[in-house]
Amino acid sequence: MQLVDIGVNLTHPTFRRDPRAVLDRAYDAGVMQMVLTGTSLSESEAALMLCREMDESGQRLFCTAGIHPHEASQWSSQSATALQQLLAEPEVHAVGECGLDFHRDLSPRAQQERVLEEQLQLAVETGLPVFLHEREADQRLADIVRSFRDQLSAAVVHCFTGEKRALYAYLDLDLHIGITGWICDERRGTHLHPLVREIPSERLMLESDAPYLLPRTLRPRPKHNEPAFLPEVLREVARHRNVSEQELAATSTACAQQFFRIPSLPST
Repeated sequence: MQLVDIGVNLTHPTFRRDPRAVLDRAYDAGVMQMVLTGTSLSESEAALMLCREMDESGQRLFCTAGIHPHEASQWSSQSATALQQLLAEPEVHAVGECGLDFHRDLSPRAQQERVLEEQLQLAVETGLPVFLHEREADQRLADIVRSFRDQLSAAVVHCFTGEKRALYAYLDLDLHIGITGWICDERRGTHLHPLVREIPSERLMLESDAPYLLPRTLRPRPKHNEPAFLPEVLREVARHRNVSEQELAATSTACAQQFFRIPSLPST
């Protein structure tokens, strides 16, 4: 059984001391391929370097490159040029993490929207799929993405935590959905239990968002999340979809490999 983790923040300081050990634990747990998340120009460059340094085969680690909405206020014409150069690198398989965050509002909303639109345009020009962030902004995100959708190859709303209205709007736009350990959180994630049954298998992918969103169903509970804990998300999603873990692993892995255009690996 193989898994693909479509969202790992391996550049986070939590993992800086020994990223190799983090990867080895993931591989031992069956998480055989990972997409490292870029959230700024510097973090995107760091993710790219990790792919090159930690994966000699070029078969296991891939990354995104983009500007998170929290960083939108730092955007400039030079940012667009630098990001375009990053997106041309062979290890970069998606534009993002980009989107809207009206929960924390760390950048002005108008600026978040403009930077999202510029990155969507880069996705149109490069043909790369989009790795989207959204929090408390589902209607506005859907409106913006809709105007680009016919020209985009694909897009995933990563770490989906929204309500039924948002899910249906995203599915109507033919978007993919990423599910994290949020579904394992008895305090705030139980609304996802019936919703995950509504996601078509060809649109559903799994992600750790490590070191964030530690699955709270883990016992004993570790200090922080790792991609090695993705099987816990698999178990919870499979349980609420009423399918086997093996079936969900197979469909979510195939979906991720097709979406990010990454190679399938031989069965072990």
